[in-house]
Amino acid sequence: MTQLEETTSLDLGVTPLAGYIGAEIGGVDLRGPLDPATVDAIRNALHRYKVIFFRDQEIGHAEQIAFARLFGKVTPAHPHEENPPEGFPEILPIDSRRYETNLGRKRTSYDSSWHTDVTALINPPAASILRAHILPPFGGDTAWTNLVAAYENLPKDLRDFVDRLDIKHRFHTRAAAGSQRDRKVREANLVSYHPAVRVHPETGERALFVSPGFTRGAREIRGLTQTQSERILALLWEEATRTEYTVRFRWAPGSVAFWDNRATAHLAISDAGHLGHDRVLYRVTLEGDVPRGVDGRESEQVSGEPFHGS
Repeated sequence: MTQLEETTSLDLGVTPLAGYIGAEIGGVDLRGPLDPATVDAIRNALHRYKVIFFRDQEIGHAEQIAFARLFGKVTPAHPHEENPPEGFPEILPIDSRRYETNLGRKRTSYDSSWHTDVTALINPPAASILRAHILPPFGGDTAWTNLVAAYENLPKDLRDFVDRLDIKHRFHTRAAAGSQRDRKVREANLVSYHPAVRVHPETGERALFVSPGFTRGAREIRGLTQTQSERILALLWEEATRTEYTVRFRWAPGSVAFWDNRATAHLAISDAGHLGHDRVLYRVTLEGDVPRGVDGRESEQVSGEPFHGS
């Protein structure tokens, strides 16, 4: 795995949170401006720990977007988002109040299964940055898992087998039939085949690229039957989300999470919605590349369009 120099860890005040993934970063004010050396140190920490957290940040939409732009092109809020906050088309509200309206029931996240963001795209986001706004008094945590560790700890024969697989990823509508969200999902019709193992374009690490939230409904591995696909995917999902590869983050006012979408999956833990509490966070994403497998083969777009930033 990518290693940080000791001076970088000391300069940033890095505090690892779990054995395989996650660290809190201290001594950085995300209101900026940040010098190039600090930006490079944050990027290195992201590559090493896969998800990094900042506490007690006093930032709004504009500062969140400006911080994200230091690390790449910021995309529009989401391929299916039609109502971002006025003046901030890059911001996606993760808002329990919207889900109650659009999905017909109270919940704290649109997708409460393990997933990597929008992998149905031919170029899934490279990274995401999520900022807390309204939080329940308890519950509503988020967990992340290290997909590089999941791959590296597979038996060699299984790694060799998985290296050759391509999995279909599809965006499934969970919205009420006929709703604006349902219509948008069906119109975009995002479907792609991705290698089951992708090579990280910056670190060279290999990550197990399975995303239950986007592959569960498709149940399709190229060249295999549905039954065979289901059983292999179930095995890979179990390996990808083993407890030892995960970190669980307790949100607090001013919390910000920044994760590498090419090396992680995450889970919004759905333990607060049934209590009637609201949970509102704001997300921005960075434009991603087209994944490549260990043999250099690229992902294949079945339908939909690439998602670009600016």
